[in-house]
Amino acid sequence: MQGYRAQLLRFSSDGQALYESDGLLVVAPDTVGLRKVVDAGPYGAVAARHPGLQVTHWPGRIIAPGFVDLHLHYPQLDIIGAPADGLLPWLANYTFPAEARFADPAHAAEVAAFFFDELARNGVTTALTFPTSHPASVDAFFAEAGRRGLRMISGKVLQDRHSPDGVRDETEQSLVDSEALIRRWHGKGRLGYAITPRFAPASSEAQLRGAGELAARYPGTWIQSHVAENRDEVRWVRELFPRARSYLSVYEGFGLLRPRAVYAHCIHFDGEDRALMRATGTAAAVSPTSNLFLGSGFFDYGAAREAGMLHGLASDVGGGTSFSPFHTMLAAYYVGRESMSKPGLSLAPGELWWSHTGGAARALGLEGVIGTLQPGTEADFVVLDPGATPLLARKSARAGSLDELLFGLIVLGDDRAVERVVTA
Repeated sequence: MQGYRAQLLRFSSDGQALYESDGLLVVAPDTVGLRKVVDAGPYGAVAARHPGLQVTHWPGRIIAPGFVDLHLHYPQLDIIGAPADGLLPWLANYTFPAEARFADPAHAAEVAAFFFDELARNGVTTALTFPTSHPASVDAFFAEAGRRGLRMISGKVLQDRHSPDGVRDETEQSLVDSEALIRRWHGKGRLGYAITPRFAPASSEAQLRGAGELAARYPGTWIQSHVAENRDEVRWVRELFPRARSYLSVYEGFGLLRPRAVYAHCIHFDGEDRALMRATGTAAAVSPTSNLFLGSGFFDYGAAREAGMLHGLASDVGGGTSFSPFHTMLAAYYVGRESMSKPGLSLAPGELWWSHTGGAARALGLEGVIGTLQPGTEADFVVLDPGATPLLARKSARAGSLDELLFGLIVLGDDRAVERVVTA
């Protein structure tokens, strides 16, 4: 059993921020050696319950849940900031050429190692991640995550049409490969498999049907894809699937909406789409830096709230411009201001933080597992330095409330504020 003393930020199961200016987090290994939180709260009260506890003290620091990133692409690490007129030209000119290189296992392994270093540098302890259509990219991702003992989710990209040579796969073989990868990696340690159609235009009906059949056969897996990101893309889907009510309903028709299904973007939705998301337990990965960079539009936070739709935050690297959860939370604040259904909406600092920790965990179906630092959850946490830069230190010292402290970190923080990452 080990104790960690510092300022302590946790979350209740309903997303309320819990803060102790002098807190103690107590962790201990379970029967398989996975370290879990056994107690947390004010230092004096918690220490009294554990006499003789060995305590590591980090004065002036904040212990907080590790960040959870609901959507990003590890093979796109090297194309962050690539200039393009919009989503579809960006895919053609940058994304697909970069991803074609991941047929090479050595290249995939090198990028995966750098990718996980970058996640750690930014305090991200769990991510739902796209690899490429190459099985080697999946093996490299899971092998590296497994070596580091991380809770990570990924799965081979399915794209058997409207894709160039080098990334396009073959329908039947893509499904055979996916099932083999599920059996190889899903549930191994802290790893989870996600059935991953790239987006509806890139998969034939046969491939989407096969993905739905895999999802039914392996209900403990995740599903991830993209939906309603860009107006040109939405028009394209309407041409390809003329009988579908909407872009989202294409996935519904193939059995790809359910709990543990996460769809990136969800911008160009109507009320029926949002109701369908709620009814099926499907979640949205909100990707504000990517949406701003590619000019895709604004996620409607007000309408999502009204519909009771599960959602959480995502960096969407490499369309997204930063791995930093602080940059993502700040961009989400900007996007919230543009909510069509509730203009001028101001997302509270605690809500933004919850969306990148416990709320994102709930969207993944991992509520009570990660994201809150409540007793029984896995002990993935970050140690933050609220004085990491002169301006941030000045702002933090003048914070008169938890909201002011958290918002200062969101606005002024970056990877320099992440002093260390501790994983279970």
